[in-house]
This record gives sequence, structure tokens and C-alpha cells, in this order.
Amino acid sequence: MDQSLLVFVTVAEKRSFTRTAEELHMTQPAVSQYVQTLEKTTGAKLLDRSNKYVRLTKAGEIVYHHAKEILGLYTRMDALVADLMQVASGPISIGSSFTFGEYVLPHVIADMLAEYPLIEPTIMIGNTADIGGALLAHQLDIGIIEGDYSHDKLRVTPFAEDVMDLIVSANHPFAAAAPDFSVSLADMAPETWIVRERGSGTREAADRWFESFGFVPRNMMSFGSTQLIKESVEAGLGVTLLSRLSVRKELQLGTLRAVNAAGTPVKRKFSLVTHASPYHTKATQVFIACLQNGHWGRLS
Repeated sequence: MDQSLLVFVTVAEKRSFTRTAEELHMTQPAVSQYVQTLEKTTGAKLLDRSNKYVRLTKAGEIVYHHAKEILGLYTRMDALVADLMQVASGPISIGSSFTFGEYVLPHVIADMLAEYPLIEPTIMIGNTADIGGALLAHQLDIGIIEGDYSHDKLRVTPFAEDVMDLIVSANHPFAAAAPDFSVSLADMAPETWIVRERGSGTREAADRWFESFGFVPRNMMSFGSTQLIKESVEAGLGVTLLSRLSVRKELQLGTLRAVNAAGTPVKRKFSLVTHASPYHTKATQVFIACLQNGHWGRLS
């Protein structure tokens, strides 16, 4: 691994030569020397520094972005080579979109660690676009997304089906209707719809549902958190379309209700996203196996 890249990235993230020296267990002059060596190699000043701050120059921003990707590739290479002679262990970086990441992934991780306690998972939660971008930058080993996504450098493999319902407050008139009552487009027209932000698989599913009926909500609020949407619907601010996995507890408690509506339930796929390379660490292989063969489906 290029030590100067590691030192430079750490300085950029810590914004301090002193904290970098402490983090990497080296002297501050050594940190400065590595940064100077990299600046000579690139032929550009990479950091603006004073007694009060350390920040990236424009050239530094470019080098930092690519250095992160290069270091990610080094880490992945080392892990693959080490895996040839070792049992499944070590780090695995998992990215997941919100629904699966917040309501299913903890159970998958628990099942995996029960059998493979030496694996060290880290988790990033973001929308589908975030996960794809992080994989392309080699900041993740594997991703789990909702809805459609494609890129020629990534392999996208559907592995499970998700079911989504129209969700309302327990006090909403729709919830009080007879069990066989089905909400029509005319019924839905005056409602305020609370949806996820663009780039989210949940938002993509809602937009497709609207488009399938040529339906354009008159009032819409966009939130970046499924939990915030649930709380808002429960408070009576509007209605939403959410995965049954994400409202399982609220449905059991009776604070939210799933109601019949035209075109529901809406079905979509959870997909596994990996690098196009056929090589994966043993930790990643184990995680994929747990994901595909586990018993998390009992949550749905």
C-alpha cells in the first residue's frame, strides 16, 4: 500500500497533522514528509495549512477522491489474498437502502455473527443512488438496494420480493371503513402524500404506482427518513406507501393501518449489488450466503 496516500487521506479527514500522527502512530515530521513527497509526485499543492486549519486545495480534492478509491482497492486485494488460507474473518463493508438496512439487515448480521464471529461488519445506510455510488468508489464490498439500478461495472442480482401497502393513521377515515373497503383514485385525490426523497427505491415504487394510474397527488411532502414518514402518518399529516417490513411493529401495535387501495399491494425486488469482478472475500461470500439462505423472511 502507498503509505503517502494513506497519510494524505488521513490528514484530509482528520484536518490535523497532529491527530494524523496519533492515528497512524508516527511522528508529526514523518506525516509532513509523506505529504510533501506526494505533493512532489503530483506536482501540485494539495493542502492549505496554517496554525488554525488544514484544508484541501482544488488539486487536493481530486487526489483525495482517487486516493480513497485506490486505498479501497488495496484493502480488497489484501483481503482476497489473505482469504486463500484463512477462515471467514475480517472486515466487510455493507451498504443498504433504508427499508432493508433498518428493518432486516440487523437480523441477517446477527445470524451471520452467530456462526462466524470473526467477521467484522460495518454498515452504511443510504438511498439506492448512494449505495451504487459508494460501490463504484470502492467504499463498499456489497450493497442491497430497492427497485431498479444498473451500471456496467456492477452486478445487480434480485434475491427477494418486498410488498408495499397504502399506510394510514389508525384514526384516518380509511382505517375506520369496513375491511372489504377499497380506496379508489377519487378517494386518494385530496390526501397529502408523504414520500421518500428522489433517489430512494421506496420513492421510485410510489412514483411508478402513481404513474400506472395517471395519478398526480395534489399535495406531497418529501422526507429523507422512513421513521419520520411513519411518525408523520401516525400524527395524521398524510398517507404513504411503505413496505410491510418497515411498519410491522406499528401494525401490530395498531398505531398504523394498511388499507386496500387500487393497485395494491405493490411488489418490488430487493437486489444484491456487487462489483463485476468474480472475486469476493470469504466474509463477503458468507454474508451473501446468509442473505440468500437465512430466515429473515419470517419478518415479513
